[in-house]
Amino acid sequence: MIQSIRQNWFSNIRGDFLAGTVVALALIPEAIAFSIIAGVDPKVGLYASFCIAAVIAFTGGRSGMISAATGAMALLMVTLVRDHGLEYLLAATVLTGLMQITAGYLKLGSLMRFVSRSVVTGFVNALAILIFMAQLPELTNVTWPVYALTLAGLGIIYLFPYIPYIGKLLPSPLICIVAITAIAMYWGVDIRTVGDMGDLPDTLPVFLWPDVPLNLETLMIILPYAIMLTVVGLLESMMTATIVDDLTDTKSDKNRECKGQGVANTVSGFFGGMAGCGMIGQSIINIKSGGRTRLSSLFAAVILLLLVVFLSDWLSIIPMAALVAVMIMVAIGTFSWGSIIHLKKHPMSSNIVMVTTVVVVVATHNLAYGVFVGVLLAAMFFANKVGHYMHVRSSMNEDGSQRIYKVVGQVFFASSAQFTESFDFKEAVEKVVIDLTSAHFWDITAVESLDRVIIKLRRDGAEVEVVGMNEASRTLVDRFGVHDDPKEVEKLMGGH
Repeated sequence: MIQSIRQNWFSNIRGDFLAGTVVALALIPEAIAFSIIAGVDPKVGLYASFCIAAVIAFTGGRSGMISAATGAMALLMVTLVRDHGLEYLLAATVLTGLMQITAGYLKLGSLMRFVSRSVVTGFVNALAILIFMAQLPELTNVTWPVYALTLAGLGIIYLFPYIPYIGKLLPSPLICIVAITAIAMYWGVDIRTVGDMGDLPDTLPVFLWPDVPLNLETLMIILPYAIMLTVVGLLESMMTATIVDDLTDTKSDKNRECKGQGVANTVSGFFGGMAGCGMIGQSIINIKSGGRTRLSSLFAAVILLLLVVFLSDWLSIIPMAALVAVMIMVAIGTFSWGSIIHLKKHPMSSNIVMVTTVVVVVATHNLAYGVFVGVLLAAMFFANKVGHYMHVRSSMNEDGSQRIYKVVGQVFFASSAQFTESFDFKEAVEKVVIDLTSAHFWDITAVESLDRVIIKLRRDGAEVEVVGMNEASRTLVDRFGVHDDPKEVEKLMGGH
């Protein structure tokens, strides 16, 4: 126990503190921007980011991962806030948390194994594009100093690590923020700053119960939004955890992450914050800045709160150009450039899944839609591929009285038609043997195909014997097969 606590909390204190500082600075403008998207006061996003990041440090299933208010979640809240107000959003946030906790206990985090690598790659590339696109408003119709400072910030980020001795001591994104702020102050450059994004809160968050009627009508209002927030929040969090797993070569507990996100969102709702989830961009900033343990998330939360409440005067002078440079670095680092380089090497089906996921996410700005379409396409391609591996070989005995059909492969909805077409129903033989030793039946479509084959062969006067069926297939056939029931046979053949 002590060893585990030391490993998960205190094995990288210096790196976690510096990384947490960078993350906190990058969280502030995003939290304010997401609040504006959702139609609420900036403090709602800032309080949410503090609460979620702090709580998830203790309850989450992935060390080094950052969770806070996100744009994907903010987009889902717009209508609720507009039609019913902030209090209903807080109630929906609490309900979202409770539903995510339930999902964790139902072990729904394990469903991530059905998301293919092509979908994850498409998701990551789309997110990188969205992160970059989100910076464009800060680079459109602005004066030349904004471009100069942004380029200078990128130069610091990518060149500082190569400076001997000190290049590896401090995270370059933090140096970028400090240096660009100092340059802007020294030269008195008139450019957009964090303070221009909105008023920062001047008090600590306090516990409050959402001021909504506790009745069925309220539940019916917030339930649809809570369901959407639950699905999108868990999906993005699971994706984030998977990506951090790859970056750190470690494993995470996806079901614990579901519960942790639920607890964090429940707390956020009770302290005046909106729902949030795992943040891929901020998590990558954290990892690349040296953050590794749960302490990095806690540091980010505490530093965020201290900055916005007690150091807001200093915080408000940070140029947005510095934070834009950091986020462009995140976009460049997030994009999987190898997926472009290896397009010719990868199977066409994988490329289609990846590109489609990117297009849908970028077009809709909804990560859930993209992943859903990607998973659906991947499943279709997989089913089609497996279906083609099924084949049927036939042979005749020496006296020509018995035909043997040997089925090899997986028989299911995608291969059932091929299975049926492999039999010759016009051939006059005394007996037909269907050898299923090397086959497996997966669904009722496959069972119905077997029923049709047996019934048609029997109607043509042949004796049919099925051999070699494995136990799982036999259970399915015994339960749903009808070829030995005259009444069901008549229904099956009479309906087609």
